Amino acid sequence: MRVALLGGGVIARLFLEHRSGDVEAVAIAGRSERSRGRELAREFGVPFVIGTKALIASRPEIVIEAASHEAVREHAEALLLEGIALIVLSGGALCDDTLRERLERASKERRAPLYVPSGGVGGLDALKAACAAGVDEVSIAVTKPPAAWKGIPYVERMNVDLDRLSRPVTLFEGTAREGVPHFPANVNIAAVLSLAGIGFDRTRLKVVADPALKFNTHFITIKGKTGTIDLRFESVPSPDNPKTAMLACYSALAAFRQFASTVRYGT
Repeated sequence: MRVALLGGGVIARLFLEHRSGDVEAVAIAGRSERSRGRELAREFGVPFVIGTKALIASRPEIVIEAASHEAVREHAEALLLEGIALIVLSGGALCDDTLRERLERASKERRAPLYVPSGGVGGLDALKAACAAGVDEVSIAVTKPPAAWKGIPYVERMNVDLDRLSRPVTLFEGTAREGVPHFPANVNIAAVLSLAGIGFDRTRLKVVADPALKFNTHFITIKGKTGTIDLRFESVPSPDNPKTAMLACYSALAAFRQFASTVRYGT
């Protein structure tokens, strides 16, 4: 199977390290010659390309996006319109209703599967079942060590000294629609929860920097006719990128294997 990667970070590396012998990595796409994907491509002997046209020209059957919201906006629709399946890790980009509708339409018209993996959380089957009966509340608290929130313009404007926190500090509290764009590399799980459940406007998001934490710890509460569901996920951060949980990295691999199984066996 021919696979291309959008992004050259920890998720792309993990995929290349764990791919099976019948998987051919045909391209790693980056934004410029200075992209870190270039070095990753050189290390694994994979062609490095820039731009949507070059990515399509590599003739992948599926593209794994592990780059950014911007990458989804720039490449996703064109890929789907070419009939190329797509796994989107930066699910927060889909809080843009217009973009999401375009991608869903392109996926349907060209019969190109569009996958949004569960990322750093789970329990989405229970969420969907609860929603079928009727849900009154869905909320998620994304709590991470202070280092995970560094380099984010929204947080920098708050003038919070992340190196000197002595107690948990709430960085955001509101709807997923409002909050997800502020944290493009950190709270894509809130977008996944919104897409699987009651939407971006009704899903509540709380973002917390907690100096007592070693792991990325997320709390999900679902309340409705079927009762109350409380989920807790304590995830090991990637050693190369504290913004990303290892579970989220492996969810990309699991999504690809599901796609490959569907193609091979029609299941």
